[in-house]
Amino acid sequence: MTSVANRTAPAVEEAERHTAHNYHPLPVVIAEAEGAWVTDIDGRRYLDCLAGYSALNFGHRHPGLIAAAREQLDRVTLTSRAFLHDQFGPFCRDLAELTGKDMVLPMNSGAEAVETAIKVARKWGYKVKGVPDGQATIIVADGNFHGRTTTIVSFSTDPEARADYGPYTPGFRVVPYGDLDALRAAIDETTVAVLLEPIQGEAGVLVPPRGYLTGVREACTERGVLFVADEIQSGLGRTGATFACDDEGVVPDMYVLGKALGGGIVPVSAVAADRDVLGVLRPGEHGSTFGGNPLACAVGRAVVGLLATGEPQRRAREVGEHLHRRLGELVGHGLTAVRGRGLWAGIDIDPALMTGREASERLMARGVLAKDTHGSTLRLAPPLVVTREEIDGAVDALAEVLRTAGSAG
Repeated sequence: MTSVANRTAPAVEEAERHTAHNYHPLPVVIAEAEGAWVTDIDGRRYLDCLAGYSALNFGHRHPGLIAAAREQLDRVTLTSRAFLHDQFGPFCRDLAELTGKDMVLPMNSGAEAVETAIKVARKWGYKVKGVPDGQATIIVADGNFHGRTTTIVSFSTDPEARADYGPYTPGFRVVPYGDLDALRAAIDETTVAVLLEPIQGEAGVLVPPRGYLTGVREACTERGVLFVADEIQSGLGRTGATFACDDEGVVPDMYVLGKALGGGIVPVSAVAADRDVLGVLRPGEHGSTFGGNPLACAVGRAVVGLLATGEPQRRAREVGEHLHRRLGELVGHGLTAVRGRGLWAGIDIDPALMTGREASERLMARGVLAKDTHGSTLRLAPPLVVTREEIDGAVDALAEVLRTAGSAG
């Protein structure tokens, strides 16, 4: 009989040998998944507290989403945008209704949706606002993460994401996240948009000061600038609301959506905006072969249907309160800070105890999968189907990791 070590180690080694090292995954090889749980090739089960960076908000293999995908697989999966298909109009209509916008432009990845928003904002600036050609600027925040394309990393402040990929795309101004005065000061006659994450995920689940998003909305309205909200990670139920902007009652000019929109089954992203913004595009000016394909639209419609019930948002609020209450008990006992909203938390571990990577590895050994970000910070983002009891198990495992590290010290 093959031992556990002899099954996992070769699989990890094979992946390391044949793939570019653009990720540093934990040494776990997942073979099956359901709900909030995954099972590795040796039959060990883990509570998934990352949920594909929020792509799995509704859990692994959600029955309703799987059913929608299977039904569509038996009919048609790809037409390209050269033709219409029977899922396209209904998906765009349903997502437009969810966002309260007139129009939707479906794409695939989150980065592709951000690139789309940048192009639309610039074109709007030239055609509607009257910015001189080639002079449009977009304001972004430090600590941002909007993807990894050449244009997007051009305005990243993360050296790992940005270094060695120049020459960089011009046209962006970086201001401190959460600093409304700095943002207002950066707006001038060339500014076409402010592009922000309502909560910064990759930076460590950073929540801006109360009133910041409201102030951004007011500043954009006053100066004739588009407010573009990147809700790729924060949106679609994660924070306990449909969108993180909802917490302040703020409506941006453009929503940038992705990850959970594909239900953990297929890549689906989209930009949603009113006609006076998205209407600047004309045939041939922007596109994507797979964007808005039948399979993606069928799954996306099922996702929108789940969100329309309000149940995922309610669970994220209620179970999220329990998560933050339990994590708060560990502050001063190995944790120095806890941030976040809903079922999303950034936790800072005392750096004297361990790094975030070490914490992730020790949690994995206790059956919990999480992901570190910078330094000694961990992100927790379990699927919205997680139970209070499962949250307790994860927090208890973290408490044990902190306790044993403190004892060893």
